[in-house]
Amino acid sequence: MSTSQEMTKHIHHGRNIKRFREMLGIKQEGLAFELGEEWSQKRVSLLEQKEVVEQEILDQVAQILKVPAEAIKNFDEQSAVNIIAQTVNNHDQSASVFYNPIFNPVEKWIIALEENKNLYERLLKSEQEKVELLQRLLDTTK
Repeated sequence: MSTSQEMTKHIHHGRNIKRFREMLGIKQEGLAFELGEEWSQKRVSLLEQKEVVEQEILDQVAQILKVPAEAIKNFDEQSAVNIIAQTVNNHDQSASVFYNPIFNPVEKWIIALEENKNLYERLLKSEQEKVELLQRLLDTTK
């Protein structure tokens, strides 16, 4: 077995920052903007190449990405892959819990349709108000 110090050597902080950033859909430019004026896309790219990131910078990035700094420091892709593989390969009833969604997709779809309908109604009302305003302006100019 390896010691925790040896395991820490294999965890690449910069790569983990990149993974979390990409999972959250944030571009390097966006992270650079949030980190401050002295940061650029290139500097974020260099940060993501560093194996060990200073604690202060790690804390800033973690706060921006809204994840614990410890998650960035300790995330091990191989462990995550092993957990997923064990869950998928485990065919007993306890594993089936992971396949049940906690929401009804049809309900979510209906809610989205209602929101679209409300948006179109507001848009139509706005356009009607514009037409009425233009009509009044036309009538006053005659």
